[in-house]
Amino acid sequence: MKINSNTVIVSAPQQDVFSFLKDANNLIHLLPQDKISDFKSTTDDCSFKVQGGVIISLIHDGHEGTDKIFMKSGEKSPFPFKLTILTGAKAEETEGRIDFDGEVNMFLKMMVEKPLTNLFNYMSKKLQEHFA
Repeated sequence: MKINSNTVIVSAPQQDVFSFLKDANNLIHLLPQDKISDFKSTTDDCSFKVQGGVIISLIHDGHEGTDKIFMKSGEKSPFPFKLTILTGAKAEETEGRIDFDGEVNMFLKMMVEKPLTNLFNYMSKKLQEHFA
């Protein structure tokens, strides 16, 4: 299952946005605080509990220049997935979006597709607000 968030324009240079996103400790600022709990992080990974008690863990899995940051699911996640955070320089601004690629069956897809789409769009908007 593939999901692409809305593309947003962030009012900050690409290097600043990349540095912020590369540190997993900063992901707490992009998540809906009323829907998560038990956030734990280092610079390279993070985990948190979502409503319903499901634990999501993310681990940095490399990057391509300052254009792409790769993350993958950790062992506690309910299914394997990969996230690609894309950033593109636009003068003094940065264009960004999140691409999700998860290995889910049809039943699970029906349950998680809309909440995940909403989450990634929320995270993109919070990134935009963080640098406003």
